[in-house]
Amino acid sequence: MDFARTVTERTLHLNTRLCVGLDPRAGAYRDPEHLRQHTLDVLEAAAPYAACVKPQLAFYEALGLPGLQILEEVCSAARTLGLPVLLDGKRGDIGSTAAAYAQGWLTGPHAGDALTVNPFLGFQTLRPFLDAAIAHGGAIFVLVKTSNPDQADLQGHGVSEKVAAWISEANSETPAGRYGPVGAVVGATHPGELAKYRELMPRALLLLPGLGAQGAAPQDLRAAFHPGGTGALASASRAVQYADGLDVRASREAAKALRDGLNGAMD
Repeated sequence: MDFARTVTERTLHLNTRLCVGLDPRAGAYRDPEHLRQHTLDVLEAAAPYAACVKPQLAFYEALGLPGLQILEEVCSAARTLGLPVLLDGKRGDIGSTAAAYAQGWLTGPHAGDALTVNPFLGFQTLRPFLDAAIAHGGAIFVLVKTSNPDQADLQGHGVSEKVAAWISEANSETPAGRYGPVGAVVGATHPGELAKYRELMPRALLLLPGLGAQGAAPQDLRAAFHPGGTGALASASRAVQYADGLDVRASREAAKALRDGLNGAMD
Protein backbone atom coordinates (compact mmCIF):
# COMPACT_ATOMS: atom_id res chain seq x y z
CA MET A 1 0.00 0.00 0.00
CA ASP A 2 1.14 3.55 -0.66
CA PHE A 3 1.72 6.15 2.06
CA ALA A 4 -1.64 7.89 1.67
CA ARG A 5 -3.64 4.67 1.91
CA THR A 6 -1.57 3.40 4.84
CA VAL A 7 -2.09 6.62 6.79
CA THR A 8 -5.79 6.71 5.97
CA GLU A 9 -6.31 3.10 7.05
CA ARG A 10 -4.41 3.74 10.27
CA THR A 11 -6.54 6.84 10.87
CA LEU A 12 -9.72 4.81 10.50
CA HIS A 13 -8.51 1.68 12.31
CA LEU A 14 -7.00 3.45 15.34
CA ASN A 15 -9.23 6.53 15.19
CA THR A 16 -6.28 8.92 15.21
CA ARG A 17 -5.36 11.95 13.13
CA LEU A 18 -2.21 12.80 15.08
CA CYS A 19 1.23 13.04 13.50
CA VAL A 20 3.89 12.85 16.22
CA GLY A 21 6.98 14.92 15.52
CA LEU A 22 10.32 13.78 16.89
CA ASP A 23 12.64 16.78 17.18
CA PRO A 24 15.35 15.74 19.68
CA ARG A 25 17.23 18.82 20.94
CA ALA A 26 20.81 17.99 21.84
CA GLY A 27 20.90 20.44 24.76
CA ALA A 28 18.24 18.47 26.61
CA TYR A 29 20.44 15.36 26.94
CA ARG A 30 23.66 14.19 28.55
CA ASP A 31 25.02 12.73 25.33
CA PRO A 32 23.87 11.22 21.99
CA GLU A 33 23.04 7.88 23.62
CA HIS A 34 20.70 9.60 26.08
CA LEU A 35 19.05 11.44 23.16
CA ARG A 36 18.74 8.19 21.21
CA GLN A 37 17.10 6.25 24.04
CA HIS A 38 14.66 8.99 25.00
CA THR A 39 13.59 9.54 21.39
CA LEU A 40 12.98 5.82 20.88
CA ASP A 41 11.10 5.63 24.19
CA VAL A 42 8.84 8.54 23.20
CA LEU A 43 8.23 6.93 19.81
CA GLU A 44 7.13 3.67 21.41
CA ALA A 45 4.99 5.43 24.02
CA ALA A 46 3.18 7.64 21.49
CA ALA A 47 2.79 5.06 18.70
CA PRO A 48 -0.67 3.76 19.74
CA TYR A 49 -2.09 7.29 19.38
CA ALA A 50 -0.36 8.28 16.13
CA ALA A 51 -1.27 7.95 12.47
CA CYS A 52 2.35 8.60 11.48
CA VAL A 53 5.64 9.92 12.84
CA LYS A 54 7.55 12.96 11.58
CA PRO A 55 11.26 13.20 12.40
CA GLN A 56 12.65 16.69 11.75
CA LEU A 57 15.90 16.11 9.84
CA ALA A 58 17.65 19.22 11.17
CA PHE A 59 17.90 17.86 14.70
CA TYR A 60 19.52 14.63 13.52
CA GLU A 61 21.81 16.28 10.99
CA ALA A 62 23.04 18.65 13.72
CA LEU A 63 24.59 15.65 15.50
CA GLY A 64 26.62 14.57 12.48
CA LEU A 65 27.11 10.88 11.79
CA PRO A 66 25.71 9.74 15.18
CA GLY A 67 22.53 11.68 14.41
CA LEU A 68 22.08 9.98 11.06
CA GLN A 69 22.59 6.61 12.71
CA ILE A 70 19.95 7.51 15.31
CA LEU A 71 17.60 8.62 12.54
CA GLU A 72 17.99 5.28 10.77
CA GLU A 73 17.18 3.50 14.02
CA VAL A 74 14.14 5.74 14.59
CA CYS A 75 12.85 4.96 11.09
CA SER A 76 13.36 1.24 11.62
CA ALA A 77 11.64 1.29 15.01
CA ALA A 78 8.71 3.26 13.59
CA ARG A 79 8.19 0.70 10.84
CA THR A 80 8.36 -2.13 13.36
CA LEU A 81 5.57 -0.33 15.24
CA GLY A 82 3.55 0.00 12.02
CA LEU A 83 4.02 3.77 11.80
CA PRO A 84 4.57 5.43 8.41
CA VAL A 85 7.55 7.81 8.45
CA LEU A 86 7.25 11.37 7.13
CA LEU A 87 10.63 13.10 7.10
CA ASP A 88 10.48 16.85 7.57
CA GLY A 89 13.37 18.17 5.52
CA LYS A 90 11.78 20.83 3.27
CA ARG A 91 14.18 19.87 0.52
CA GLY A 92 14.26 21.61 -2.83
CA ASP A 93 16.83 22.07 -5.59
CA ILE A 94 17.33 21.72 -9.32
CA GLY A 95 18.24 18.88 -11.65
CA SER A 96 20.69 16.27 -10.43
CA THR A 97 20.83 17.83 -6.96
CA ALA A 98 17.09 17.37 -6.50
CA ALA A 99 17.45 13.80 -7.73
CA ALA A 100 20.21 13.20 -5.17
CA TYR A 101 18.08 14.60 -2.35
CA ALA A 102 15.23 12.38 -3.50
CA GLN A 103 17.47 9.32 -3.54
CA GLY A 104 18.87 10.18 -0.12
CA TRP A 105 15.59 10.77 1.68
CA LEU A 106 13.03 8.66 -0.17
CA THR A 107 15.01 5.46 -0.76
CA GLY A 108 17.08 3.28 1.56
CA PRO A 109 16.91 2.28 5.25
CA HIS A 110 17.33 5.79 6.67
CA ALA A 111 14.76 7.27 4.30
CA GLY A 112 11.17 8.21 4.93
CA ASP A 113 7.98 6.96 3.33
CA ALA A 114 7.29 10.64 2.65
CA LEU A 115 9.24 13.90 2.60
CA THR A 116 8.37 17.59 2.90
CA VAL A 117 9.59 19.59 -0.12
CA ASN A 118 9.94 23.25 -1.05
CA PRO A 119 8.35 24.38 -4.35
CA PHE A 120 9.89 27.83 -4.57
CA LEU A 121 12.55 26.88 -7.13
CA GLY A 122 9.77 25.96 -9.55
CA PHE A 123 7.37 23.07 -9.98
CA GLN A 124 9.64 21.14 -12.35
CA THR A 125 12.18 20.82 -9.52
CA LEU A 126 9.64 18.72 -7.60
CA ARG A 127 9.54 16.06 -10.29
CA PRO A 128 12.54 14.00 -9.05
CA PHE A 129 11.01 13.90 -5.58
CA LEU A 130 7.61 12.87 -6.89
CA ASP A 131 9.07 10.21 -9.18
CA ALA A 132 11.06 8.69 -6.31
CA ALA A 133 8.03 8.78 -4.02
CA ILE A 134 5.77 7.07 -6.57
CA ALA A 135 8.41 4.43 -7.34
CA HIS A 136 8.58 3.45 -3.67
CA GLY A 137 4.93 3.87 -2.71
CA GLY A 138 5.65 7.09 -0.87
CA ALA A 139 4.53 10.70 -0.96
CA ILE A 140 5.77 14.26 -0.94
CA PHE A 141 4.28 17.10 1.08
CA VAL A 142 4.67 20.45 -0.64
CA LEU A 143 4.89 23.67 1.35
CA VAL A 144 1.75 25.69 0.66
CA LYS A 145 1.01 27.86 3.72
CA THR A 146 3.40 27.20 6.59
CA SER A 147 2.73 27.74 10.28
CA ASN A 148 5.32 30.43 11.06
CA PRO A 149 4.29 34.11 11.18
CA ASP A 150 6.97 35.14 8.65
CA GLN A 151 5.34 33.01 5.95
CA ALA A 152 3.25 36.06 5.01
CA ASP A 153 6.35 37.64 3.42
CA LEU A 154 6.03 35.22 0.47
CA GLN A 155 3.01 32.98 0.98
CA GLY A 156 -0.63 33.73 0.34
CA HIS A 157 -1.24 36.65 -2.05
CA GLY A 158 -2.03 34.14 -4.80
CA VAL A 159 1.30 32.29 -4.44
CA SER A 160 0.02 29.60 -2.06
CA GLU A 161 -3.09 29.24 -4.21
CA LYS A 162 -0.90 28.64 -7.28
CA VAL A 163 1.01 25.92 -5.45
CA ALA A 164 -2.30 24.39 -4.37
CA ALA A 165 -3.48 24.33 -7.99
CA TRP A 166 -0.32 22.47 -9.03
CA ILE A 167 -0.85 19.90 -6.27
CA SER A 168 -4.46 19.38 -7.33
CA GLU A 169 -3.37 18.80 -10.92
CA ALA A 170 -0.60 16.41 -9.84
CA ASN A 171 -3.20 14.31 -7.98
CA SER A 172 -5.83 14.54 -10.72
CA GLU A 173 -5.45 10.90 -11.82
CA THR A 174 -5.99 9.59 -8.29
CA PRO A 175 -9.23 7.59 -8.12
CA ALA A 176 -12.17 9.26 -6.42
CA GLY A 177 -12.29 8.66 -2.69
CA ARG A 178 -8.52 8.25 -2.36
CA TYR A 179 -5.61 10.58 -1.70
CA GLY A 180 -2.76 11.07 -4.13
CA PRO A 181 1.03 11.00 -3.71
CA VAL A 182 1.27 14.80 -3.37
CA GLY A 183 0.27 16.19 -0.01
CA ALA A 184 0.32 19.78 1.20
CA VAL A 185 1.74 21.51 4.25
CA VAL A 186 -0.86 23.98 5.56
CA GLY A 187 -0.24 25.41 9.01
CA ALA A 188 -2.71 24.61 11.76
CA THR A 189 -2.09 28.21 12.82
CA HIS A 190 -4.32 29.41 9.93
CA PRO A 191 -7.70 27.98 10.97
CA GLY A 192 -9.65 30.50 8.94
CA GLU A 193 -8.01 29.34 5.71
CA LEU A 194 -8.19 25.57 6.15
CA ALA A 195 -11.55 25.19 4.43
CA LYS A 196 -10.23 27.04 1.38
CA TYR A 197 -7.17 24.84 1.02
CA ARG A 198 -9.23 21.70 1.67
CA GLU A 199 -11.46 22.70 -1.25
CA LEU A 200 -8.55 23.62 -3.53
CA MET A 201 -6.81 20.26 -2.99
CA PRO A 202 -9.55 17.64 -2.59
CA ARG A 203 -7.27 14.63 -3.17
CA ALA A 204 -4.29 15.80 -1.14
CA LEU A 205 -3.47 14.80 2.39
CA LEU A 206 -2.95 17.97 4.40
CA LEU A 207 -0.14 18.11 6.96
CA LEU A 208 -1.11 20.62 9.64
CA PRO A 209 1.93 21.68 11.70
CA GLY A 210 1.52 23.94 14.70
CA LEU A 211 -0.65 21.91 17.06
CA GLY A 212 0.32 22.50 20.68
CA ALA A 213 3.47 24.57 21.18
CA GLN A 214 2.72 26.95 18.29
CA GLY A 215 -0.75 27.65 19.63
CA ALA A 216 -3.16 25.74 17.41
CA ALA A 217 -5.89 23.76 19.16
CA PRO A 218 -7.67 20.60 17.93
CA GLN A 219 -11.04 22.34 17.64
CA ASP A 220 -9.53 24.80 15.14
CA LEU A 221 -8.79 22.11 12.58
CA ARG A 222 -12.09 20.48 11.67
CA ALA A 223 -12.33 22.27 8.30
CA ALA A 224 -9.16 20.53 7.10
CA PHE A 225 -10.81 17.09 7.22
CA HIS A 226 -13.24 15.34 4.97
CA PRO A 227 -16.41 13.75 6.40
CA GLY A 228 -15.36 10.75 8.44
CA GLY A 229 -12.26 12.53 9.71
CA THR A 230 -9.85 11.63 6.92
CA GLY A 231 -7.61 13.73 4.70
CA ALA A 232 -5.38 15.52 7.20
CA LEU A 233 -2.69 14.93 9.80
CA ALA A 234 -2.31 17.33 12.71
CA SER A 235 1.33 17.52 13.75
CA ALA A 236 2.65 18.10 17.27
CA SER A 237 6.32 17.81 18.21
CA ARG A 238 7.44 19.66 21.34
CA ALA A 239 3.98 19.23 22.85
CA VAL A 240 4.57 15.47 22.82
CA GLN A 241 8.31 14.82 23.05
CA TYR A 242 8.84 17.43 25.79
CA ALA A 243 5.37 17.50 27.31
CA ASP A 244 6.98 17.55 30.78
CA GLY A 245 10.74 17.64 30.39
CA LEU A 246 11.96 14.15 29.58
CA ASP A 247 9.10 12.30 31.27
CA VAL A 248 8.07 9.62 28.77
CA ARG A 249 4.81 8.97 30.62
CA ALA A 250 3.90 12.63 30.10
CA SER A 251 4.66 12.22 26.38
CA ARG A 252 2.30 9.25 26.22
CA GLU A 253 -0.46 11.15 27.99
CA ALA A 254 0.07 14.20 25.78
CA ALA A 255 -0.22 12.11 22.62
CA LYS A 256 -3.37 10.48 23.94
CA ALA A 257 -4.89 13.84 24.90
CA LEU A 258 -4.14 15.32 21.48
CA ARG A 259 -5.57 12.24 19.79
CA ASP A 260 -8.72 12.52 21.87
CA GLY A 261 -8.97 16.27 21.29
CA LEU A 262 -8.78 15.82 17.52
CA ASN A 263 -11.39 13.07 17.66
CA GLY A 264 -13.64 15.35 19.67
CA ALA A 265 -13.26 18.04 17.05
CA MET A 266 -14.65 15.63 14.45
CA ASP A 267 -17.96 15.23 16.33
